[in-house]
Amino acid sequence: MAPDLAKAKMLTVLTIDGGGIRGIIPSVLLGFLESKLQELDGPKARIANYFDIIGGTSTGGLVTTMLTAPNQDNRPLFAAKDITKFYLDESPKIFPQSRQPSFESLIMARMLSYLGMKTGPTYDGKYLQSRTNELLGDLTLKQTLTRVIIPTFDVKLLQPVIFSTNDAILNDLKNARLADICIGTTAAPTYLPAHYFETGNAEGNTKIYHLIDGGIAAINPTLLAISEIMKELLMQENAGYSIENKRMLVVSLGTGGAKYAVKYTAPAVSKWSKLDWVLSRPITKGGSPLYDIYSDAGADMIDIHVSTLFQALRNCEDKYLRIQDDTLTGDASLVDKATEKNLFRLEDIGKELLKKPVSRVNLETGRFEKIEGEGTNEEALANFAKLLVEERKFRQNQ
Repeated sequence: MAPDLAKAKMLTVLTIDGGGIRGIIPSVLLGFLESKLQELDGPKARIANYFDIIGGTSTGGLVTTMLTAPNQDNRPLFAAKDITKFYLDESPKIFPQSRQPSFESLIMARMLSYLGMKTGPTYDGKYLQSRTNELLGDLTLKQTLTRVIIPTFDVKLLQPVIFSTNDAILNDLKNARLADICIGTTAAPTYLPAHYFETGNAEGNTKIYHLIDGGIAAINPTLLAISEIMKELLMQENAGYSIENKRMLVVSLGTGGAKYAVKYTAPAVSKWSKLDWVLSRPITKGGSPLYDIYSDAGADMIDIHVSTLFQALRNCEDKYLRIQDDTLTGDASLVDKATEKNLFRLEDIGKELLKKPVSRVNLETGRFEKIEGEGTNEEALANFAKLLVEERKFRQNQ
């Protein structure tokens, strides 16, 4: 059951970016955060108990669902510490490396596509679909243990489709199966196939979805989650509840980026063809240039907006914690390099990120810079855990 906002002193928000197998990085951070909640509030503490809303895009949507989908005992399907193991075990089956094409085969595939011959995405997505359906079954969006918000993009309508627990409660046509939402939000173009499904209601009406990766709409879902919780708060105010003096605490977890690995320059890209912009090339060290650019731009714009908002609010700057590593290089920066070596490297990057100083994006350079006097990300998460436990106990005593 979603927390009652009328009793809240502080609204609590958690979000996880998209980024394929790089979802391992925030999974390590979440495991640490949940361990701190357990130290303070007992071994049964789970992240879903402490956040009013959890938002996730693409791989972050999958993590969000794992944290909030109920098991048979109405407890979260996964403890946060188990999500990293899920990625280590399942990623090689979702992104089998034998299927990774060479640069030359990508060009050939594109040429065949221009000639009208069937090619398809890099991965068929069958294992991801079967495993997701196995884990989630017929659980639906309105059954999550706290509010969630997960963006997707409908290729038929050419517009974002945002799935939220609040909307699902109000409208059965938006109460999709969690498995369908996860498959839809992770369907990154060129990597995995688009996902088609339908929903229905008791009156016999249906709604059809043609979905691809939520990162097309919002690779960083933080602003979506904040907007959703504020919308509900305003609805409560209209119903007669007071919303004065309610502050906000936001934890936003990135999946890493490669800003320090300079891949592109204006003189180089000015000579590129349409094919160059879409395909991975040796000079770009893997990845699709358009995908890299759009995803980085989208994530950073959201961070800039939210940072500006919290800096404008008096004494609230330290209540927004964005943890992101923008120094990834080589295989670690890719979304689908699911080799054992790279997967364990991503886990290590998550652990190293805990020890790094709290950082914020420099609006001039776009890079994250450490903030003096605010300690490490590990210390910041431990402090946020204290605030989350205090908030939960405050509400229980109301």
